Amino acid sequence: MASVTWPKTRRPPRRKVSGVSDPRETSALQAMSDAVLAIAAERTVEPVLQRLVDSARELAGARYAAIGVPDGEGAFERFITAGMTDAEVAAMGPLPRTHGLLGAMLESERPYRTVDIRQDPRFRGWWPRAHPTMTSFLGVPIVARGGIIGAFYLTDKVGADAFDADDQQVIEMLAAHAAIAIENARLYERSRELSVVEERNRVARELHDSVTQNLFGVVLAADAAATLLDRDADAARVQLQRVQELARAGMEELRSLIFELRPAALADEGLAATLRKHLGILRRVHQQDISLKVAGTPRPGGATDGDVFRIAQEAVHNAVRHADAEHIAVGLSARNGHLVLTVDDDGVGFDPAAAALRARRLGLTSMEERAKALGGTLTIDSRPGEGTRVRLEVGT
Repeated sequence: MASVTWPKTRRPPRRKVSGVSDPRETSALQAMSDAVLAIAAERTVEPVLQRLVDSARELAGARYAAIGVPDGEGAFERFITAGMTDAEVAAMGPLPRTHGLLGAMLESERPYRTVDIRQDPRFRGWWPRAHPTMTSFLGVPIVARGGIIGAFYLTDKVGADAFDADDQQVIEMLAAHAAIAIENARLYERSRELSVVEERNRVARELHDSVTQNLFGVVLAADAAATLLDRDADAARVQLQRVQELARAGMEELRSLIFELRPAALADEGLAATLRKHLGILRRVHQQDISLKVAGTPRPGGATDGDVFRIAQEAVHNAVRHADAEHIAVGLSARNGHLVLTVDDDGVGFDPAAAALRARRLGLTSMEERAKALGGTLTIDSRPGEGTRVRLEVGT
């Protein structure tokens, strides 16, 4: 039977002997201080979670660590790991759901320790074949004012059979700081989202005031040219030239506004977080099954992020609008100095080489031009009736 500890009160601090602190306690407090300072420097949720899980693993001496934030619908909104390679994480497949011991840490505010996780009756439901074997376990809920907002999961104590009360105490301390850090990061992200909405509204007003007027002028000039075509060829030619001028002005205005519509959060939050938010909006607006799987940690603020994001936007947009797909899967992998973006759908497919299709879907050409400018490689693999895969690989 597994050894289980359910502490009801915090362990009192160690006594000092002859005015000298326990060296281990001093070291743990210093490590905790360093971790808290590092976490406080982050502003957005994804980097905060990665800092927290890395700190938890180091402070408790765990081989593996994870931090899970539930989505309230039986799954994890985010599940960040430490101690595993990108290949190991990718081999395990989709994120776990909030059941078994993972879910238990989200139901009670009390931490939990055991010598062998596999002996617990709640150990069930998610153990992929590629998952590393784990024994000792320490779970600590992250509790904010509104309740449990996440949990630390630590396994395989290094150099011992199990995690002890000292390990539990230090992770409880970290969890208290984690609750504040996560809430602050969420508030920061929400404030940025409000700023983005305000910016979108401003650009929408400009579109109405400038580009709409230009396009209206194009329509009027074209109508006038059509009327004059049979009666006065010279006057018709003047009107057609006017159409060209107005169209060019409209295109320049659109290019300027599209540039302003670039994701404002990209530089601060990074490619993965910005893409996750964008796909979340598409799910709600189009009621479309769109998944995102991130392997590795794309370098934040990379010079290629803007173009990679635009290619992802275009590829997903095409899948949503034209593929009639049941599922769209987006992948983002960063490893060995390379960034790989994939967008797969199980829709109707098409012939990427068809000239008529290229004329209607200028986005395909736009994606290829962006990829070329990045020095990357873009492949579009599709056939009628067999779905589509868009794959971009670029050096970072």
